[in-house]
Amino acid sequence: MAYDVIVIGSGPGGYVAAIRASQLGLKTAVVERESLGGICLNWGCIPTKALLKSAQVAEYIQHSKDYGITVGDSSVDFGAVIKRSRGAADKMSKGVQFLMKKNKIDVLMGNGKLKAKGQVEVTDKDGKVAVHEAKHVLLATGARSRELPNLKIDGKTVIGYREAMNLPKQPKSMIVVGSGAIGVEFAYFYHSLGTKVTIVEFMPRIVPVEDEDISKELEKIYKKKGIEIMTNASVEAVEKKGDGVKAKVKTATGEVFLEADVVLSAIGITANIENLGLEALGVKTDKGKVVVDAYYQTNVPGIYAFGDMVPGQALAHVASKEGIVCVEAIAYNEKKYAHKPTPINYNNVPGCTFCAPEIASVGYTEKQAKEAGYEVKVGKFPFTASGKAVGAGATEGFVKVIFDAKYGEWLGTHMIGANVTEAIEQTVTARTLETTWQEVLNSIHPHPTMSESVKDAIEVAYGEAIHL
Repeated sequence: MAYDVIVIGSGPGGYVAAIRASQLGLKTAVVERESLGGICLNWGCIPTKALLKSAQVAEYIQHSKDYGITVGDSSVDFGAVIKRSRGAADKMSKGVQFLMKKNKIDVLMGNGKLKAKGQVEVTDKDGKVAVHEAKHVLLATGARSRELPNLKIDGKTVIGYREAMNLPKQPKSMIVVGSGAIGVEFAYFYHSLGTKVTIVEFMPRIVPVEDEDISKELEKIYKKKGIEIMTNASVEAVEKKGDGVKAKVKTATGEVFLEADVVLSAIGITANIENLGLEALGVKTDKGKVVVDAYYQTNVPGIYAFGDMVPGQALAHVASKEGIVCVEAIAYNEKKYAHKPTPINYNNVPGCTFCAPEIASVGYTEKQAKEAGYEVKVGKFPFTASGKAVGAGATEGFVKVIFDAKYGEWLGTHMIGANVTEAIEQTVTARTLETTWQEVLNSIHPHPTMSESVKDAIEVAYGEAIHL
């Protein structure tokens, strides 16, 4: 078959790009080797949120007396929790199947690779090979769990995020290596269901990409919950011991040994750039990522890449927007779209971590803003002073805002608390519109809400605090 666009990979970057391409009048196909929706819908974003909701319900039951409600004996049916999560994933994947049909996109199941310029070779599960032509080939093959030489994932003693979502039985104890989003989310999930969890983090603080105040707050909350945390530490070796594992951990004060049922490796991801035919066509890569321009064109005309396989934040919503920008740029050059799309501002991408309490952030951290040469005004508003948070019994955490003292530019926002992932978009939109602090304070915020705490934090930054 001949197409205008073939997308290899149907994750949140690939399937969104395919839909946008079809909307713009480009004959489109998408190649997928496993399940439509990719890792995000099937083994990442969506099913993990189902798991985390089950954990939250378990916590509600454990603390029901705090709300004036007495609950009788309760227990965790781990298998049912996993089954519910898989059901959520299946439902969303079927939704993508529907969207492919609705938008008249051909789905080519199998492994896709570049055969030659303008040609994509697809090998199905039976080994049958078909070659398809396309003027534009979009690579969106995502990433997988990163492995260290001394921490190889075997699916039993050392597992990755995929196995962690589908274990046959709940472990009594778990060592989580790495405290990024994946690590702290699974730590919360398993701890809430009764697993003894220890987090081992190589950096001096957990969630190390976040503002330092966020890291300190989450560590304090997790330790209060009973999650053990070891920073400035690394797992040097893991060996099987009985039905579990024994891990040698290097710390600042020497070696210690930890025993657990299983080790979860959550040390990041590795881009899937192998076996795509990149080398044969001379597609440039650097440090394990495909090199692209602002519109995701590689150095080879007609070949594009976006999502986790290119530099930038490895987030589902980033991949989706990159795919749209890529396709709209193609359509503009084909005179099928009225204007060239605006390149992404990667300093205005929201990051969300769905542990409990949630973390949401965008823009500069306080340290980054100062290092960039800004004189800053910082405001911090604790949820202990929020009427909505007090009523909900969710007073952990705070909102922290950072502004440029000279011009009032909104440099960043960092939140930790209940449902803060739903409140970060206000900052993203305001920064896109180049809003100043005065304009935000002149916008009436609904009361009582968690989101009004952003306004309260701005008032603190400028010495106009009402509720503190």
